[in-house]
Amino acid sequence: MLTVTSVNVNGIRAAAKKGFVEWLAGSDADVVCLQEVRAEEAQIPVEAREPEGWHTVFAPAAAKGRAGVALYTRNSPERVQVGFGSDEFDASGRYIEIDLPGVTVASLYLPSGEAGTAKQEEKYRFMAEFHTYLQALKVRAAADGREVVVCGDWNICHQEVDLKNWKTNRKNAGFLPEEREWLGKVYSEAGYVDVVRVLHPDAEGPYSWWSYRGRAFDNDAGWRIDLQVATPGLAARAVKAFVERAETHPERWSDHAPVTVVYELGV
Repeated sequence: MLTVTSVNVNGIRAAAKKGFVEWLAGSDADVVCLQEVRAEEAQIPVEAREPEGWHTVFAPAAAKGRAGVALYTRNSPERVQVGFGSDEFDASGRYIEIDLPGVTVASLYLPSGEAGTAKQEEKYRFMAEFHTYLQALKVRAAADGREVVVCGDWNICHQEVDLKNWKTNRKNAGFLPEEREWLGKVYSEAGYVDVVRVLHPDAEGPYSWWSYRGRAFDNDAGWRIDLQVATPGLAARAVKAFVERAETHPERWSDHAPVTVVYELGV
């Protein structure tokens, strides 16, 4: 069995004070993928930087206090790669991947964008480059007899069922037609699989992000933007997927909740 969890921590230093460390200590995951770490490695509290029983790798952003991704693994990685060969984005703390026996696991923090602004154009540039990389990664992994799972905050909802208030968000970043079409091409052209959606084909959500504004969490007015996107061979071995949603608003240590998938590698 391989259990993989992905979560945007919304600042690991803040999350560590609010329950992340305790959550990690109780996790059954073999791999934990983090996004929006927002700290240099030396700035992270030791209990979150070097937790007992884990190997950790970090990819902070060159811009201080922004982005940043990380991977925590029970076993030492065979290979670590920061970035995906992009001159513009490799120092932005948005992608890190590791090789474990038979599987490559990546943590992705795709730009959030903002409709009609330069941030959205940056997002589109990232998407274009990353799609090309995903295609090459799949081919390379297949040649090596490996599977791939790219976990993270993809900052895009693919379908109406993926966010509660889709009608009022059709012109907002995260649910724009161009973004949705691109994510569809990740599945159709690049040949990856949305693992959680396959295991929950008819479910609303399950949502993984709720705004801190208003009563979004209490009303479950969420977005499903935290995904595990895998090669078909690995996706076919997924036996369980769930969102580790906090019971109450005060128990949240991020505005995102961990998304966990259990893969049965012996199949």
